[in-house]
Amino acid sequence: MTEHPLNIFKHCPKCGSDKFVENDSRSKKCLDCSFVYYQNAAAAVAGIIRNERNEILVTTRGIEPKKGKLDLPGGFVEFAETAEEALRREIKEELNIEVKNIKFEFSMPNIYRFSDMNVRTLDLIFSCEACEATRINPQDDVKDAKYMNVNDLNEEDFGLDSIKNAIRIIKNGAEMQK
Repeated sequence: MTEHPLNIFKHCPKCGSDKFVENDSRSKKCLDCSFVYYQNAAAAVAGIIRNERNEILVTTRGIEPKKGKLDLPGGFVEFAETAEEALRREIKEELNIEVKNIKFEFSMPNIYRFSDMNVRTLDLIFSCEACEATRINPQDDVKDAKYMNVNDLNEEDFGLDSIKNAIRIIKNGAEMQK
């Protein structure tokens, strides 16, 4: 069995007891106060933005994990935010562009390594369009951004497993459309 995702938590977050033990595959329970904490997947979004030449906008990660590797623009969904709102916000923060015609494509589970902890995510992949031909301005946690021909995309150049899988799906879809 793999290490429990909550093993980093040694004490009950409610009462502070050190009798905080594995309850099942995604939860821990305090033997003193009976508090149960479930570890569910964090929601994340990524955007497939195509230009008029059917190229896809890819970014270069400016931070860990996988700093320097390619990615799709996106990030984590915040509390009280829809996935579509999160996609708009993240793309605005990362590239300073607005998007429209957002359409859900598929979802992909992922493990995101952050602060020495494996964060299980459910990545929601959307297609969308840039609202206008504004200059892309990489910022936030993006080092660079560029449009690439779908046929030139190599999934191994992407850092996160879910995005590698998404690129594989995108390429297969592009090949089916030929």
